[in-house]
Amino acid sequence: MSVIVLATHNRDKVKEIAHALNQLSNIQIYSLDDLPDLPEVIEDAPTLEGNALKKAREIYRYAQAKFEHVLVLADDTGLEVDALNGAPGVYSARYAESELGRKPTYSENVEKLLRDLSGKANRAARFRTVIALVGTWNGSFLEKTVEGVAEGEILTEPCGTGGFGYDPVFFSTDAQKTFAELSLDEKNALSHRGRALRAVSDLLTKA
Repeated sequence: MSVIVLATHNRDKVKEIAHALNQLSNIQIYSLDDLPDLPEVIEDAPTLEGNALKKAREIYRYAQAKFEHVLVLADDTGLEVDALNGAPGVYSARYAESELGRKPTYSENVEKLLRDLSGKANRAARFRTVIALVGTWNGSFLEKTVEGVAEGEILTEPCGTGGFGYDPVFFSTDAQKTFAELSLDEKNALSHRGRALRAVSDLLTKA
């Protein structure tokens, strides 16, 4: 049995990642909620790659003391909007934080994004996910990053009730719907995280 620790407390992410990795055999998946004594990692790197690697490396340092063989999977995801010079990017999860003085909700981040895009004709955007893998897999130490990208544009108002984060306003070029209008299987087939996770699955299958 191989142990994979997902370096996140975000239950929506855990659900998507576990669903996408269910074709891997003999694995047991934990999140940080399952292992409350593992440390919180401050995501202060200037890039998605930097944050993902920092989380994976730091969580692995602690997780290897709990499990004989463990692989840590950490992701960082950003929404990059052309008209905002790539913002919110690495700050996507806390985009409205400076205005509110506290951690924002999904809807508060969306509201700020729509305000910042008000009157702008170019609404092209992309979701980008970088996943870092650090730890032991099939008896060997592994440290790799993979990436997934989904192209689209930002709508002027939310549409759909599924998904999370910016999904209700992200209109997927491939799906011709927002991510919030897709089932989990449909979203995983097209999304940035789904594409990155397929790259993870391929890597682990061949490793």
